[in-house]
Amino acid sequence: MTAHRVPIIATIIVIAAALTMVGLGVWQLQRKAEKEALIARYQAAASETAEVPFPVDDNATSAWFRRSRVSCGRVLELTTVSGTAASGQKGLAVRATCTEGAFGVPIMVDIGFTRELVTPAWEGGEVTGVIAPGPRLVADPPVAGLQPLAKPDPGDLPNNHLAYAGQWFFFALTALVIYVLALKRRRG
Repeated sequence: MTAHRVPIIATIIVIAAALTMVGLGVWQLQRKAEKEALIARYQAAASETAEVPFPVDDNATSAWFRRSRVSCGRVLELTTVSGTAASGQKGLAVRATCTEGAFGVPIMVDIGFTRELVTPAWEGGEVTGVIAPGPRLVADPPVAGLQPLAKPDPGDLPNNHLAYAGQWFFFALTALVIYVLALKRRRG
């Protein structure tokens, strides 16, 4: 009967990889708690009625789900994207890209809901609404004779971190099981 040695380098690599995966799983659990706190903060912001300035910085997430207003002085483009009406009906959101005043940073404004494929004529003007991720302003009330869009809901933000944590833990377990089976086969 010969003694079979466990390969030290391979064992260290597999254990290090499994520990890294477990660490990533723990990190995802921490991110889950952070995302839940962020969503709760956004839900509190959504209930506030005071207006805030519209953010021109893409990273200004502190203003999301707050009320704001913009003055579209120049409409650069009108397009349609998939959208949901306040009634829950699916269709198109009419999105304007405009600037405050004649020049300035482009701002996205979802001006209303339609089921028509024809983009309405809209020359711009003052729009009030709710700041959604993007950032973009979702008009409330709608303009250009359009129907109201569903208000942005913080509950719609993805929070997949529990699933990601489960995947990392599963990967770690799988790596260990495969390694143990490989060792058994090597000895066999």
